[in-house]
Amino acid sequence: MVDPQWQPVPMDLLQTANSGPRKKRPRKMEASLASTPHDIKFQDLVLFILEKKMGTTRRTFLMELARRKGFRVENELSDSVTHIVAENNSGSDVLEWLQVQKIKASSQLELLDVSWLIECMGAGKPVEMTGKHQLVVETDYPASPEPGHQMTLPLTAKQISPYACQRRTTLNNQNQIFTDAFEVLAENCEFRENESSYLVFARAASVLKSLPFTIISMKEIQGIPCLEDKAKCIIEEIIEDGESSEVKAVLSDERYTSFKLFTSVFGVGLKTSEKWFRMGFRTLNQIKSDQSLKFTRMQKAGFLYYEDLVSCVSRAEAEAVSELVKEAVWTFLPDALVTMTGGFRRGKKIGHDVDFLITSPESTEDEDQLLHRVINLWGKEGLLLYYDLVESTFEKFKIPSRKVDALDHFQKCFLIFKLPYQRVDSGKSVQLEGKTWKAIRVDLVMCPYECHAFALLGWTGSRQFERDLRRYASHERKMILDNHALYDKTKRILLQAESEEEIFAHLGLDYIEPWERNA
Repeated sequence: MVDPQWQPVPMDLLQTANSGPRKKRPRKMEASLASTPHDIKFQDLVLFILEKKMGTTRRTFLMELARRKGFRVENELSDSVTHIVAENNSGSDVLEWLQVQKIKASSQLELLDVSWLIECMGAGKPVEMTGKHQLVVETDYPASPEPGHQMTLPLTAKQISPYACQRRTTLNNQNQIFTDAFEVLAENCEFRENESSYLVFARAASVLKSLPFTIISMKEIQGIPCLEDKAKCIIEEIIEDGESSEVKAVLSDERYTSFKLFTSVFGVGLKTSEKWFRMGFRTLNQIKSDQSLKFTRMQKAGFLYYEDLVSCVSRAEAEAVSELVKEAVWTFLPDALVTMTGGFRRGKKIGHDVDFLITSPESTEDEDQLLHRVINLWGKEGLLLYYDLVESTFEKFKIPSRKVDALDHFQKCFLIFKLPYQRVDSGKSVQLEGKTWKAIRVDLVMCPYECHAFALLGWTGSRQFERDLRRYASHERKMILDNHALYDKTKRILLQAESEEEIFAHLGLDYIEPWERNA
């Protein structure tokens, strides 16, 4: 049954709204994707496309497309295969799959991301394999030191950068007692709109997260950047007393606890929280029962699905949503690239929402209408509890914004998705008695292919990593970076990039993997 809150997208919105016909690259798709004989042009390459995380329909489409271009593509994995192509899999994922299939991987076997194959399709021939194409075989994170044993610090204080984009910050936080305190203080400053103090605590938390050792004395923080006097005082008090009196005061402060509660509702920001606090409200029940208050559509949905939305989204739930997003997107745009971004891309096991970046290597009118069609499909299937579709205001070749936290101008949809429990692996999702689904916050972002690398970098986060990356670009390189482009102010040109690695190279930075951006 279709959810009564869902409203279909008007058909007139499904028509192209721009004033003139869009330039469209030719793309021919035959009605049937059944395999037909094709001349093999490139005898040295034998491809196998992995179905895992890709799906049968998309795999079949890519296999047929590659064969039409003259590539030899095997239906089954054999000793003759020279290249395995995968999507949304790491090198470790592919090797694990090979082990399950009881296939020994040859050292000569190339493990490649689907982006390499798509570039080959565009060029009509094999393109050079670079680092951005090759799948990484990840190693385990270093274990935390045993209690009572100090890990040796490989860096001196002078070698620790004041920029998060020059530090490798994994989820292995060895100074959580300090960083938790700073994050409470930073959040309180944000609620009070005190930007300067917010940055003091946010940067202090960020630099301590990157340290490969646990601070046990004040001597160990000498010379470490981003630690101003007020931050050092907090550290000293925690070392001596085990806690911070300032943090305790904030946690018991009525204004802080009220703002924390109010902003936990989807659609409620600082201005609304301030208004409710001044009106004397302290609980959500007081707010919901007041007949004089008018709520936005977003806030109504936030209250209606509150319990689900404030609970954490597990990795298994995020993967289940990912499969449904891909199924829907590929129904209308089979060659689309769909990437889960945000904390889950950085390796987190839990989150509060799931973000996806969508793009297509071939520019067609279908891109503009994709999110409309996905929304209509989910509405008919009863999977849509709420949506807010924001149309694109993106202008090609526009100089990036100078604002550190500037919002991008891509088409996007903020929605609440109805995830059926049966789509989640058993045992990995907490099911409430009598309930068959969970409401989950999902963001879909549609960007032009030429902006994909910049958008992927921006939507991966973390927030402090992105702030420092843009600050570094401006202060150290005389460049402006945002989710759309990178502009060199000295040369007065936009710098092109097809991957995150190329953006880092333009900035003169060592590449930082997504799982090392948890700043």
